[in-house]
Amino acid sequence: MCTLFLCDSSSLREHISFLEREKTAMKILKEEDYIVSSWSGGKTTEIQIRPEGAKYADRDFLWRLSSASVDLLESDFTLLPDYDRLITPLEGSMQLEHFKEDAEGGQKSRTEPVQLAPFEIHAFDGADSTHSKGKCTDFNLMLRKGRCKGTLTPILYDPDRNMTEEYTPEPGTEALLVYCVRGSTVMMVSGSLVQLVARETLLLEKEEVSALKIVLSEGSAVIAAAISSL
Repeated sequence: MCTLFLCDSSSLREHISFLEREKTAMKILKEEDYIVSSWSGGKTTEIQIRPEGAKYADRDFLWRLSSASVDLLESDFTLLPDYDRLITPLEGSMQLEHFKEDAEGGQKSRTEPVQLAPFEIHAFDGADSTHSKGKCTDFNLMLRKGRCKGTLTPILYDPDRNMTEEYTPEPGTEALLVYCVRGSTVMMVSGSLVQLVARETLLLEKEEVSALKIVLSEGSAVIAAAISSL
């Protein structure tokens, strides 16, 4: 759940000043913490994977959060039959077509093409053959079927007003990751200060997961990924 709280410039400055007096021991992931690899249509940056130490290539992970460049005008996604997927473009747009096999694994039927603009979330079955059109940078959450579920929530700066946003993860959330897409942001987590700049990620797990108060800088954008067990 994401709720907006409006504030005037004076109270916003006071809020940021209060945050700057706080210290934090929260885990912040930087670009050097990510794993970069190639896929058929570009490069993938693995932000985090669980269980810790799992390898995407082994296809035995619980969940994986990543961002990928789609450098070809048309490309085919890797089949991941054991995973549900959530995807959104961060830059550029994309069109996805899914092809589903019948019950006997034979003839495939095509779904209606899905056109995605930046920060529009699309859920699909990793078992579907998926064809992509359009160059972009996307954001992916992969979730082991029957083991876990998750959500992606974009939180964007609104140029028409000064504001703080509060993000409250669903009860039972076991991992919460907030990725700074662009700009910078200041967050308060359980009374502690967290500051992120572009391509940094806040990682909270288990007892650390809590509601966030987020002060967005001009033009900034973050996206929250929340994961829980089934």
